[in-house]
Amino acid sequence: MSKKILILNGSPRLKGNTAMLCDAFARGAQSAGHSVTRFDLQRMDIHGCLGCMKGGKDPASPCVQKDDMGKIYPAYREAELVVLASPLYYWSVTGQLKAAFDRLFAVAECNPDYANPRKECALIMAAEGNSPENWKPALDYYQALAGFLGWTDRGRVLAGGVLEAGAVAGTPVMEEAFHLGAAL
Repeated sequence: MSKKILILNGSPRLKGNTAMLCDAFARGAQSAGHSVTRFDLQRMDIHGCLGCMKGGKDPASPCVQKDDMGKIYPAYREAELVVLASPLYYWSVTGQLKAAFDRLFAVAECNPDYANPRKECALIMAAEGNSPENWKPALDYYQALAGFLGWTDRGRVLAGGVLEAGAVAGTPVMEEAFHLGAAL
């Protein structure tokens, strides 16, 4: 069955390793008949959450801030699977991804009990380091996030040892990203 997939690419390098992994994942997903919508957050004007608790009054435009999140909200509502894609920055996701994801709370504010929509999720990350200790904080965050949201983890692609832009090209992890997308 075809799924609607949303990729939130938090990499500041538009042609870097994370972007290349997103491309491979999207090709795999599309080869399996899924539709993919991708947002390269670096290109977007997205402000951090204000914590105002005033969102949710208009489901079509749930946040009080009017910026490029207005382009993401409809795709997020329709998506059955959300891919969080980011290079590892100080053992977590980039600020670009964190800011956008925090702003998705406005969708939960549309519900009286602040219930987040149930989704499936996947993680794509690239990093200079490649040890279990290197990945642990980011994986702990991702697992906790998915758990608290009630989302189902469909897989992870972790590309370690790839600091320079393009270093992931031709590595087995590119095929791994393609196969994760195709296997959904």
